[in-house]
Amino acid sequence: MKGKSIPLPDEYLQDVLIRLAHHSSAIEGNTISLPDTVSIILHNTIPGKTDLRELYEITNHKEAFQYVIDQIINQKPLSTEIIKGIHERLTDRLLSDKGKFKMHDNFIIGADFRPASPHETPLLMEQWVENLNYQLDQVAKNENDIMRIVGDFHIQLERIHPFSDGNGRTGRMLMIYSLLERGLPPLIIRSEHRAEYFQLLALQNIASFALFIEKLLKEESRRHQGFIQMEDKKITVYDDKPSTEDSDVGQ
Repeated sequence: MKGKSIPLPDEYLQDVLIRLAHHSSAIEGNTISLPDTVSIILHNTIPGKTDLRELYEITNHKEAFQYVIDQIINQKPLSTEIIKGIHERLTDRLLSDKGKFKMHDNFIIGADFRPASPHETPLLMEQWVENLNYQLDQVAKNENDIMRIVGDFHIQLERIHPFSDGNGRTGRMLMIYSLLERGLPPLIIRSEHRAEYFQLLALQNIASFALFIEKLLKEESRRHQGFIQMEDKKITVYDDKPSTEDSDVGQ
């Protein structure tokens, strides 16, 4: 199911980027605050005593998010190359193997399963992205189907754990890719939802995860509409100004 693209004003995209960079990083333990994230992203101002690794985790979201938006504007279907491109930008200056599938076994602390082996990962990821695109394009009939499929495949990705690190941040960015691609607002999982989010992943409860996504997207949709209305008011104010051609001055 291909939805109509939604309008994405620049100010709204900045707002999404700031919240995404802060919350997605905070879920992984980053301690940079939301106000400091605003300073870093919007004003290129680095607060004193900022840990360099945490700073890169925040700033890398800017390049990764712009990359996602560019691919969507160009109507590029999700592929393993795009997935690697997102990971490469999210982990720039943080990982020596940025943008590459894992070369060694990795583990998830406290998980009752073992992620895919490095040997299995390339084929599993090809199958993952092909199946995701098929489900979204051919099977999904409505927005609820899209949310269920996006949640299901996020859980699957977590179990493959295709990269040596940065899987969570990449996976959350991929959910945004699929949602925007199909005309839904982006999903921002806030840091205060960390425990619930991790529990849903651990339980692999697709139905509950879909409801979780639906709740957050309803909130995001209201926020998005607020930015659209702000943009419309700007246009109205601009349009109310008389043009030079309409002016009587000098006549």
